[in-house]
Amino acid sequence: MSVQPPLLAILVAALLAACGTPGTRPASSGTIAHAPLAVSELGNEIALYALGLIDTGYRFGGKNPEAGLDCSGMVSYIYERAAGIKVPGSAADIARRGKAIERTALRPGDLVFFNTRNRSFSHVGIYLGDDRFVHAPSTNGRVRIDALGDRYYAQRFEAARTFFD
Repeated sequence: MSVQPPLLAILVAALLAACGTPGTRPASSGTIAHAPLAVSELGNEIALYALGLIDTGYRFGGKNPEAGLDCSGMVSYIYERAAGIKVPGSAADIARRGKAIERTALRPGDLVFFNTRNRSFSHVGIYLGDDRFVHAPSTNGRVRIDALGDRYYAQRFEAARTFFD
């Protein structure tokens, strides 16, 4: 799916509007956040940075936009540039390092993980809000936006993680 300029403007406006929306914090009762956490300015920065990489070429093992990005390379690149957070390694490595959250608690900038190769945590994307995420799929060879509810991703969704409070 290619993002048209009006759609990009709507997504950016929605993310910026989320900055001013007060969030709620769940009661602390374990390791998995079940309720939406407060909207994070850092998460919004990550999501906006990710939008800037739409249509960047895919390359297996790619870690920068000039050479091409794969899913984990894209996440590592964006997190380090937009937030100063180092999250190196494969999608599975990144999943192990993040704090588990429920899908209902996702905020812009959080990570979504999928089983796309018959192994756990084989694909990762950055959540934008409104059930959408940015990722670098090998299919069609470009960084793009897809919906968590799309049949392919809904069937393969595994987990959500956050790296900020």
